[in-house]
Amino acid sequence: MKELVEVIAKALVEHPEEVVVTEKEEGKSLIVELHVASSDMGKVIGKQGRIAKAIRSVVKAASSKENKRVDVEIV
Repeated sequence: MKELVEVIAKALVEHPEEVVVTEKEEGKSLIVELHVASSDMGKVIGKQGRIAKAIRSVVKAASSKENKRVDVEIV
């Protein structure tokens, strides 16, 4: 999941070198934290959070194969 979020985020931002993705396991769920430059935050979130919701939907669909719950947090 980490690689998937990283590829999507790097395609959206102007400063792809500042994209950092970390994973934390908490029980049966996996938390993926996405860190981007402050100037790119709006591009990752999108108007009314549409892009953030789309990223979460793609990750949720990909994680259903592994039977894990994955949450994406944009920090």
